[in-house]
Amino acid sequence: MLAGGRGSRLQQLTDWRAKPAVPFGGKHRIIDFTLSNCINSGIRRIGVATQYKAHSLIQHLQRGWNFLDSSLQEFLDVLPAQQRMREGWYAGTADALYQNIDILRMQSPRLVLVLAGDHVYKMDYGLMLAEHVENGADVSIACLEVPLAEAGAFGVLRMDDHGRVLDFSEKPAVPRPMASDPTRAIVSMGIYVFNTESLYTYLREDAHCPESTHDFGRDVIPRLLREGKHVHAHRYSGSCVNMVDGHPYWRDVGTVDAYWEANMDLTRVQPELNMYDPQWPIRTLEEHLAPAKFDFEGPDPRGQTFQALVSSGCVVSGASVIRSLLFTDVTIDRGSVIEDSVLLPEVRVGRDVRIRRAVVDKFCVIPDGFTTGIDRAEDEARFYVTPQGTTLITPEMLGQSMHDYD
Repeated sequence: MLAGGRGSRLQQLTDWRAKPAVPFGGKHRIIDFTLSNCINSGIRRIGVATQYKAHSLIQHLQRGWNFLDSSLQEFLDVLPAQQRMREGWYAGTADALYQNIDILRMQSPRLVLVLAGDHVYKMDYGLMLAEHVENGADVSIACLEVPLAEAGAFGVLRMDDHGRVLDFSEKPAVPRPMASDPTRAIVSMGIYVFNTESLYTYLREDAHCPESTHDFGRDVIPRLLREGKHVHAHRYSGSCVNMVDGHPYWRDVGTVDAYWEANMDLTRVQPELNMYDPQWPIRTLEEHLAPAKFDFEGPDPRGQTFQALVSSGCVVSGASVIRSLLFTDVTIDRGSVIEDSVLLPEVRVGRDVRIRRAVVDKFCVIPDGFTTGIDRAEDEARFYVTPQGTTLITPEMLGQSMHDYD
């Protein structure tokens, strides 16, 4: 599992943490979805390659994912960049595997499943593995359909009627549309299945190619196609566990707006992402926190919650939480109104505060009388505001230096 990316489009949310470690959904981290997919799919030998500002991520993995049984050859190993094969850090996705090729060999796997740890989705990897074996492919790529306007951010592929990939282009300026629908394209999810012995050959050849950027999408996959290897496209719709109106749920959450929208979806009456499915649970670090508490003071209480997701440890005292999501251990004082917003863990909100359409980062202390989401020009002078009008607030923007930030 590749979990070393920064995710710079999330702006200051990833100044001190890697994208897979960003909180999501009230009590989870983004990486919990990929890890839960592994466990639910019966995959219990997992290596997580970390790199960028990985302390928070490693801490989460150690504390929340230490239940695997080593006596049954189950494990979750953290694989930080250690310069095992060459000087320097991981140069690309293929190089991350190449630098751990000796660790792979120690496990003697028949197949290697390569995953990204920074997407929100629910997928049965076992179905993709079975399809790979059934088709006798050298490598399989999970793919899905996206609007053509969004395809340039992904690897775009073309395949025949049997699922064999004919062409692959990483982040093309002009994406190739589907033959059956000119408004959409088929793109890679960054999920691959390799036959192990072949993978070793591909990694060694790529590592010794001076022109390579050592990336699966840019270098390895196009090279395999040029050499006539059997590259198979696995349609995500065939292994997705969370369908929405006949379409598979998958979110990149790579921008502040996408992150805000995916979290806000969970507060709706019927969210697209089903977090309540006992057949496919999303596991995480379970903190020992008290139940959420709502303390409405006075004979005419102004406190209320409407279409809100409130996590353990929260205390809402005479405040209003409307179409919002509170992560663990958030406190909101009397007279405050939180609307269409996402408050990350351990945020402290004072009295008579107004927060509208905002993402408030962990550890922020919001003073009495504070307002945001009312005057865009005023917000832009202090915080990061997206083109769609979502305000991102971090402790540093408030002049609060947090020594224990994660």
